[in-house]
Amino acid sequence: MRIAIAGGTGTVGRHIVEVARERGHETVVLARSAGVDLTTGAGLAGALAGVDAVIDAANVNAIDRETAERFFTGASRTLLATEREAGVGHHVLLSIVGIDRIPYAYYEAKLAQERVVEAGGVPHTILRATQFHEFAGQMAGRLRVAGIQLAARMRTQPVAAREVAEHLVALAEDAPRGRARDLAGPREEQLAELIRRLVRAEGRRGPVLPVSLPIRGMGEMRRGAALPGPDAELGRQTFGEWLADR
Repeated sequence: MRIAIAGGTGTVGRHIVEVARERGHETVVLARSAGVDLTTGAGLAGALAGVDAVIDAANVNAIDRETAERFFTGASRTLLATEREAGVGHHVLLSIVGIDRIPYAYYEAKLAQERVVEAGGVPHTILRATQFHEFAGQMAGRLRVAGIQLAARMRTQPVAAREVAEHLVALAEDAPRGRARDLAGPREEQLAELIRRLVRAEGRRGPVLPVSLPIRGMGEMRRGAALPGPDAELGRQTFGEWLADR
């Protein structure tokens, strides 16, 4: 197959490219570094020529809803319109477990993106996955204050980005199915503890203080709304194994 990967240089996207090539597929990276702008559509028509499936793992570093939703819905509309013109037969979207249960701005933007894909006129599959193992480091980076590491309290079930990529490529190889089964890591964890373990593994010995962030949606996350349901598929690699492999 010829598979295009939106966000093919990101945390999951680079794994998607790697997995697809290992399985013998031809890959096309849809990213600005490859001459493709998902927001304006520049370079997109040429990139999608002859493409059988698009996997959308593109992301934006914004936590406010307006910016995130403008990117996700705008990029999806541009992608889908160009896919229709190019005759692409399958659009695979990476989304997040629990976004319909958590009133968090970024998640609301992803939910809006799902609706665009569902109404986009291209046969589609949506895979919701839990946070990646890298999420602990991303949160840690946002919560360092004057040498003190804050650690957000949250129930999570992190999954390996490589395993998410494997599922996305397998879905792209198959027929469109609408919503796929959710994907999660092998065990539930406490995010604050993962952050503590991460900073210690990095050699930092300062204080690590668990906190309940007063942010809309975090209460639901502390109560487990970001955890998978009983029918979710579970990955293999634990956070501890990922940390040891870094």
